Amino acid sequence: MSVDLTDVELKQLADRYVAQWNEPDAERRRALIRELWSPDARHVLVNPPQGVRESAAELAVAPPPLEAHGHVALDARVGRAYERFVAPGEFAFELDGEARRQPGGAVTLGWLMRARGDGGVAGSGLEVLTLADDGRIRTDHQFVA
Repeated sequence: MSVDLTDVELKQLADRYVAQWNEPDAERRRALIRELWSPDARHVLVNPPQGVRESAAELAVAPPPLEAHGHVALDARVGRAYERFVAPGEFAFELDGEARRQPGGAVTLGWLMRARGDGGVAGSGLEVLTLADDGRIRTDHQFVA
């Protein structure tokens, strides 16, 4: 079953998605994750970092997608990204345009990792989300540019 989000709910989903990555308070970040993601949610980094791809190529295997399953793993994933990119004060994540409904009930949203100093774009990506019946994220396939 697909969830029909209103325009307001779609914007709130996108805003909360980005907010979790920028949230400095670990307890509030955990609460955001539990509000936003279903308990059995999967976050999949579809195109892993270059180092992972190179290591896989050396073994003559396709690079694996990197996955986090469930609230505990998502908290570790989001927390680590916060510690690495946002906490030092160097970057912040923001939406790139508006979230969009896709066929089959999926939602896509783009994001930017912007340098706080000069405002330059240091990274970007696309999320393809599917939602559980309660409107929380069930799967998130992340494509980092």
